[in-house]
Amino acid sequence: QVTLRADAELDAHRVNQYTLTLRATCPGEDEVEEQLFVQVMVGQVLRCDTPFASAEGDIVQVLADVAPRTRLYAVLPQILGELTVRQGFPSPYSLQFRLRNHNTPLTLTHRGLVLAPDNGFQPSKDIQTFRLEIEVMDHHGHNCSGTVRVEVLPSRRTRVTFPELHRSVTVTEDTGPWEVVTQVRARGENVRYAILAPVAPVLFTIDEVTGEIRSTRRLEVAHSQLLIQAYNALHPADHATATVNITVQGTDRWAPRCVPAIFVSQVPETVSPGSTLVTLRCTDSTGTDEGLHFALEGPAVSCSHFCMEGPRLKVNTTLDYDSEAMDTMGFQFTATILVTAGGQPLRNTRVPVLVTVTPVNEFRPACPNSATFTVSERAAFGSIVGRVAGTDRDYPLDSLEYSLEGGSGPAQPFSIDRHTGEIRVVGPLNSQQQKSYRLVVRLTDTKNDLDPAKWHSRLCDVSVRLQQTVPDQLPVCIPEVQELRITAGSPGSRQPVTRLACHGSPDGTVLTYTIVGGNEDGHFQLEGNTVIYLPNHQAKPRTFALLVEVWSGSGAHRRSTVVALVVHVTPWSTPVPPSTTAQQTTLQKEPLIVMRTEAVWHPPAWFVAVLTLSGALVLGCMAWTLLCR
Repeated sequence: QVTLRADAELDAHRVNQYTLTLRATCPGEDEVEEQLFVQVMVGQVLRCDTPFASAEGDIVQVLADVAPRTRLYAVLPQILGELTVRQGFPSPYSLQFRLRNHNTPLTLTHRGLVLAPDNGFQPSKDIQTFRLEIEVMDHHGHNCSGTVRVEVLPSRRTRVTFPELHRSVTVTEDTGPWEVVTQVRARGENVRYAILAPVAPVLFTIDEVTGEIRSTRRLEVAHSQLLIQAYNALHPADHATATVNITVQGTDRWAPRCVPAIFVSQVPETVSPGSTLVTLRCTDSTGTDEGLHFALEGPAVSCSHFCMEGPRLKVNTTLDYDSEAMDTMGFQFTATILVTAGGQPLRNTRVPVLVTVTPVNEFRPACPNSATFTVSERAAFGSIVGRVAGTDRDYPLDSLEYSLEGGSGPAQPFSIDRHTGEIRVVGPLNSQQQKSYRLVVRLTDTKNDLDPAKWHSRLCDVSVRLQQTVPDQLPVCIPEVQELRITAGSPGSRQPVTRLACHGSPDGTVLTYTIVGGNEDGHFQLEGNTVIYLPNHQAKPRTFALLVEVWSGSGAHRRSTVVALVVHVTPWSTPVPPSTTAQQTTLQKEPLIVMRTEAVWHPPAWFVAVLTLSGALVLGCMAWTLLCR
């Protein structure tokens, strides 16, 4: 008997005929050998491939949060071949699929699809395992069977939860249709919202995506309780619930009324902290002030300087006028008093506040630390001696006026600028007659108060010392006349001739030197007090007579003297022994004759005769008188 081995697989497309050689031997007879030909015909045969047909079966892992009735597997056959298990593809053949075991929540469809449970997998921290034994049969009666094992892994997504399980909301009865009453929020993925109770809500509805609860009509005074469910849209089994209590209250539509409705005031900067600026008289719709709340709103600087104590607006800190910060604010504070009445909704009234700070002349002017000046006795009319810099802490700072006690005059030849405090010379000064002056300057803060009676003043002593001027002296040069002999150097060089020794006034005034004569050809230059000769190609000896002016000062104070230089220059090519040093000769001064002419009156001769005779007669009369006595 020839049988087919159990694990054999026939494929007519690959091998369509097998040749078997059979040998038979009987005792006492010869061996007989024959051949058996087995032909494989083409036909449709179902065969289950591994691992589906194995003892363990195929293993598939899925997350517990997959959506309900998700396709997990599909059993797919192949013509003349094996039966395979693939995920997500339906079977194109007319096959029958049967589930041998029914103790599983998974579903096997008539097309061989393995689906997740209708309600999804139950959440669990452990791995859940489900085993499916599947039998496949075609219309010829051929069958195949295998096993699929589904392992459900714990979900990694966030569970749907309400952070606030109970919420109470109060709204007013004038809430109109479709107004937002409140909003619920749940944590999780793909969260949707629904109202579970009441089953048919009449007054409220909820937005499925945002969780906003809105009114469906104009509300009246009532109380409602809603049971809200939040769930995962892909996994409805993942859900949570919360309770919302909604109270609809009656409304009081009248806001508080206050007197005054606007508060405008001026206060001096010296007002003490704690002083009350105004007390509001406010009432609500019932005509009483019970339940009213007062608060101050506005810029932070205003709220720091003022405060509310019940209905009273008070000064909280010192209002210092004398500062730049106050100046930038225009010396004004603005704020708003918020008056709120209780109930729902909150009703409030705002009272604008404007407070202007006025200055107070608090401080006396202060004298400068040092007020001693020095001026030359030869200072011109209007020359500035110095500036008296008084100070005043009242704002605007140092806004003072200056005046000189006793005024200006011969005894006090000075004046002072009213606004700047500059002291100027307005009269002659003579250090021989008076070496210093003591001035009394009055400082007055006239800009810190409109009332002159409240002005402050202070007397300051100012000392002015006269600086004696030393008479200008003529520069003195030694010698005043020089005769020099030099040998010219090579052309293009610079040859020093002599250095002038001159000095001016004792105060060390700088002297200036200038060639004023004898240098028409430009053979000489001055570098400070040094005379420089510029050699050229001249072939003959030459004598130069130079005049050098030495002067100091300027304008009317300019003093100068003249130095005469006689320079004998020998050309460098002349066969004369070279001279390395200049010969200096002091010429003997000749007597200087000064002619002075004086005007003299010479009377005529007759005038002399008449004058002589008259004198003689006078003397004769005097002698006669004496003799008679």
